[in-house]
Amino acid sequence: MTETLSSAEEAEEGATPKRQYAPLAANENREDYSLRFAAHSFRKWSPFVVATTALGGIAYLADFAIGASIVLSYGFTSGVLAILAAAVVIFVTGVPIAAACAKSGVDMDLLTRGAGFGYFGSTLTSLVYASFTVIFFSLEGSIMGQAFELALGIPLPIGYLLATLIVLPFALYGMGAVAKMQTWTQPLWLAGLVLPFVVVLVREPGKFAEFAHFGGTEGTGSGFSAIGFGLGMGVALSLIGQIGEQADYLRFMPEKTVENKRSWWAAVLAAGPGWVILGAAKQIGGALLAFLALGVVGKTHALEPIAPYLEAVKPALGPVALTFAALFVVVSQIKINTTNAYSGSLSFANFFSRVLHKHPGRVWYVLVNCGIALALMEFGAFGFLNKILGFYSNVAIAWIGAVCADLVIAKPLGLSPRYIEFKRAYLHKINPVGFGSMVVASAVSITAYFGAFGPFLAAFSPLLALVIAVVLVPVLAVATRGKYYLARPNTVAGPDVDVDLRATHTCSVCGDPYELPDVADCAKQDGPICSLCCTLDNTCHDVCQTTGPVALGLPTARTT
Repeated sequence: MTETLSSAEEAEEGATPKRQYAPLAANENREDYSLRFAAHSFRKWSPFVVATTALGGIAYLADFAIGASIVLSYGFTSGVLAILAAAVVIFVTGVPIAAACAKSGVDMDLLTRGAGFGYFGSTLTSLVYASFTVIFFSLEGSIMGQAFELALGIPLPIGYLLATLIVLPFALYGMGAVAKMQTWTQPLWLAGLVLPFVVVLVREPGKFAEFAHFGGTEGTGSGFSAIGFGLGMGVALSLIGQIGEQADYLRFMPEKTVENKRSWWAAVLAAGPGWVILGAAKQIGGALLAFLALGVVGKTHALEPIAPYLEAVKPALGPVALTFAALFVVVSQIKINTTNAYSGSLSFANFFSRVLHKHPGRVWYVLVNCGIALALMEFGAFGFLNKILGFYSNVAIAWIGAVCADLVIAKPLGLSPRYIEFKRAYLHKINPVGFGSMVVASAVSITAYFGAFGPFLAAFSPLLALVIAVVLVPVLAVATRGKYYLARPNTVAGPDVDVDLRATHTCSVCGDPYELPDVADCAKQDGPICSLCCTLDNTCHDVCQTTGPVALGLPTARTT
């Protein structure tokens, strides 16, 4: 971010502070309202287009590798049940989050701020979410690198670099470019996804029955194992953070009206929690392909999606099978890693804007996200798939569980505000309700994960995190009487206030117009301030929270 005046110059002779954003940060066609409420005027896409774009982001083949890893390790019965159970948890927790983000026009970070974590409390979850995008970018990039090596003979280190560079043009240009790319590539991807299973069904239908009796490669047997079920579920639950990436697109949903109510809800459910239905099917399908290829390519390569996929389509495609398989993998990885890079840039931008009070623009954080992911690829993160995801899920599910509990328990019971307040001017730095619940749940579950409470709780540590987080949120909300949700009331927000949300107000710092939900009354400026300028101010010391409200000039504001 470029500022026209330093803090000292701003104060000199009572000059009004002015901030001029750098070109990249000021261009909303690239910024996509990162760090902000998504303005109604910017939400120009139909529910169908938003849903298609969001669902395009689940084209990842890590599902194939995750499912293969679970079933090969713990057998068909325990592995498949673990995948399905995790899918149920992910779907149930995803519904209220997806609906809240689509209705309120906020991403996962802004939602977390107002759902019990506070202004700085949510910086921790920004890092958790950023870690999710980095981990999965590295896993997906590794899969693309494997495809380059098999199809073109490109060494893995160079393939990893190419896999990183190839997604940058899409991620840098934001929602407009991403929507077009996801829509254009969807038919090819869907055809490539179903092809190997059609080939197996036609040529070797008996293999499905053999797969159902598969006992795994580690001696667990084909029967049910509670420990194997728990460990497999923990790995699959690492995907719970995917709802954040879905929300990054769902915030651009148009306003729900009487006319579009059905299509709106269909899009939110399909593109929000609905991703996990296809995701679970892909995990089981990936396990099937790995099982079929196990005797040909060996266990190591069976976990790499390109090799089992190639073996499955060879009978149908013959000499062009390798080319088609590589093309499918590359298209899939471009689709998902564009989303990983895009969502990661939002999360990193949210974190650093609050910590450093600087915002050079979302696009710079695309480079940060991709650079860290590339380093993980080069260090061989793919080889530690189960361990990385099993550990990560303990923290991710504690976060999602705390947010979900606020939305479905605390808000309906009136223990927290019924709307999503994300602006610094109205929030405490730390809200012990959500933040405390997540920290406690994560600490206990990680301790259990490392075996402190025995092998059973070690296997089910992510579920332990979920239960603790969901229970603690209403308990702490009651214990604190909800007083840490708002530092001061916002008199023009909430479901009982009738105002024109589309009305724009000029920020007294940057001079740009913003819709009402993105504006606060600033005591330091004695006028309205946009949420981002409020975030970046490091000299006000939150004076607004101890000073009376400043009139925003809202002639339509009235309580109904």
